[in-house]
Amino acid sequence: MKKSFASLAFAVTCIVAAAETTPFHAVVAADGSGDYTSVSEAILAAPEGRTEPWLILVKKGDYREHVTIPESKPFIHLIGQDKRNTSIRHKLNVGGKPNGSEKPGRTAYWNHSVHNPESEVGGFGGAVVEVKAPDFYTENISYINDWGIESHSGPQALAMHTTADRAAFNDCNFRSFQDTWYTTSNDTDRHYVKDCYIEGAVDYFYGGGDVLAENCTFYNVRSGSVIVAPCHNNARYGYAFIDCTVDGTPEAADGKLKLGRPWHNNPKVAYINTTMLIPVAEEGWSNMGTIPALFAEYRSHDTNGNLLDLSKRKTSYSFRDRNTGQEMTGSCPATISAEDAEKYTYENMILAADGWNPREIMKKLNAPKGFKYIDGILSWDTVPGAAGYIIYDGDEIIGITADTTFSAPVIKTALQVRAVNKYGSQGKLGTL
Repeated sequence: MKKSFASLAFAVTCIVAAAETTPFHAVVAADGSGDYTSVSEAILAAPEGRTEPWLILVKKGDYREHVTIPESKPFIHLIGQDKRNTSIRHKLNVGGKPNGSEKPGRTAYWNHSVHNPESEVGGFGGAVVEVKAPDFYTENISYINDWGIESHSGPQALAMHTTADRAAFNDCNFRSFQDTWYTTSNDTDRHYVKDCYIEGAVDYFYGGGDVLAENCTFYNVRSGSVIVAPCHNNARYGYAFIDCTVDGTPEAADGKLKLGRPWHNNPKVAYINTTMLIPVAEEGWSNMGTIPALFAEYRSHDTNGNLLDLSKRKTSYSFRDRNTGQEMTGSCPATISAEDAEKYTYENMILAADGWNPREIMKKLNAPKGFKYIDGILSWDTVPGAAGYIIYDGDEIIGITADTTFSAPVIKTALQVRAVNKYGSQGKLGTL
């Protein structure tokens, strides 16, 4: 029997209504309980040319894959369940083909090089995750390059490469050894990094753009680690690290740690109100490939709040010009004044006429209250501003809804609920 037009319309309406019962457009779950089992599949299925966020929830799991967000897919929001149990990882590097002159044991990298056509990762991009589209946002995910973690050696092994404007990162981990995170080479691109953990040993935060990192930890994993290697040209601010922490392994705490070295062009770095949990070499910085425009600190202090002596920080730099072979020298200040430090603000560095406001994206909604559990039905009071809710039983996501009720006839551990804002960001946890 043929269905009438009215019945078909009713069916379509029901499908649309069902799709609107969750704030997320897609759910990734390694155990098969979502729409996709890999992040790459969810990105592939996302529409192009978005002007509003496309929300992808990533349930806990180790997602071993190479992920690329193409230029044609802006406004991708990757929301992890939690960074301790949710990771995107792979084992790859960008080392060139061995030529036979390497020291014994130093060619193992070739088996995992993206330049090796016989490697599993042959032909991949040079990072575990490559973000080529603007308006990217992510939270609660660990981005890991296993080559760096396991080998504790080079060559370059990027966990993240971001090449577009308006990228924001909240409460994420980034782990490798050499070149963990390569930021954009476009000086006008903005990145905002909040409450993140970045781990490495060699130039592990490098590149360009106006990048503001707040309350982040830079964790060093070997003696003589170097944190940044920027290559700004005409950036307004460059890298600004505010209220961040420098920490590391016992090996990294031997007093040889460097805050950075200048890669190309006219790099700018300002560490402002940084807590140094391990000692930094008294000169603080080292030479590389250019003269920095600004390599400076303001109110660096130890764990007890005591200001560090910055009087021996490096101010004179030199490098050999690759084209002429000529030795070039120059200088830049090692400290900035309180007046200059006050210019490094969220408003100055991040906000602009385009209206981008990542703090609004990251805003945590209040924990749900007013829980009731009657005959297997959980209910709670509406959280102002919530687009939906994620329901947990212990550390398992058991549901996502736009309503304030959920059927949970069986409780294994304890029911908990988080409100989700319209950008996909998870709020504070409420417990039954």
